[in-house]
Amino acid sequence: MPPLRWFARRLSLAALVVFGAANAVFFAFRLLPGDPVRSMLGSTNPTPELVARVRHDLALDEPLAVQYGRFMRGLLTGDLGESFQLQEPVGEVIGGQLWPTVQLAVAALLLALLVSVALAVLTAHRPRARRITSAFELVAASTPAFWTGLLLLALLSFRLRWFPAMGGSDIAALVLPAVTLAAGLVGAFTQVLREELERALEQPFVLTARARGGGETAIRLRHALRHGLIPLITLSGWAVGALFGGAVVVETVFSRQGLGQVTAAAVAGRDLPVVTGVVLVSAVAFALINLAVDVLYRLVDPRIDERSIG
Repeated sequence: MPPLRWFARRLSLAALVVFGAANAVFFAFRLLPGDPVRSMLGSTNPTPELVARVRHDLALDEPLAVQYGRFMRGLLTGDLGESFQLQEPVGEVIGGQLWPTVQLAVAALLLALLVSVALAVLTAHRPRARRITSAFELVAASTPAFWTGLLLLALLSFRLRWFPAMGGSDIAALVLPAVTLAAGLVGAFTQVLREELERALEQPFVLTARARGGGETAIRLRHALRHGLIPLITLSGWAVGALFGGAVVVETVFSRQGLGQVTAAAVAGRDLPVVTGVVLVSAVAFALINLAVDVLYRLVDPRIDERSIG
């Protein structure tokens, strides 16, 4: 399939995912049992006038077809409504906190990839080294993020005072949250990549490289690693979604600004427009990440055809 046509198809599938998520959010918000307006107002025993005003502000007093049209038109124009709690446009609420979360997720992903590649390259087909790192991988993969964050805070912030404990927007304040999020990915990444490397190291092209006098480290990095990256790229696409979910916990533990704090506050305050906006932004991020993963497939190994990547 020509590259341009392939990319257009992938872009169409990404748009379809976002459209499906938007429809799910719209109908879930309106068809769940109970009155969404009274859920937002909580147990304050609101007056009928207040309920009617909020319902009008959210266009819930319009026919369902009109609500759907306004909702989709708002998505196309970037209008996600207004936060019930903050009385600000949802786009501004989310946009103001998006960058800190993106920084955290990207830093954690890069850190997890670097550590995993290093561990896999060093331990593939080396049973003694593998036994040493296996315990670390198991602990890292099974420890909850909030527990890892608390341990890092107690040791590196409160006791050793190497990093700030709470808040902050500089590089030093990013280190512990990024390590906390990355720790859970390192175990899974390393195990998958090491298995692929061990399989690649048994292939004829590796024997040929060794016969030509290539060093072991060069063979692992230049030849075997490329063949082991495909599953890791797949996991990376999944991991970004997990990182955005984990940011809710990590940003709370470290008192960082970001979508995690916004989401937690919106859920606690029943701010349904903000919750809806966060879900839609997450769907867009998921679709774009999967599109990027598909592009990386073809860059890493152009021999992969359309059927092998869906």
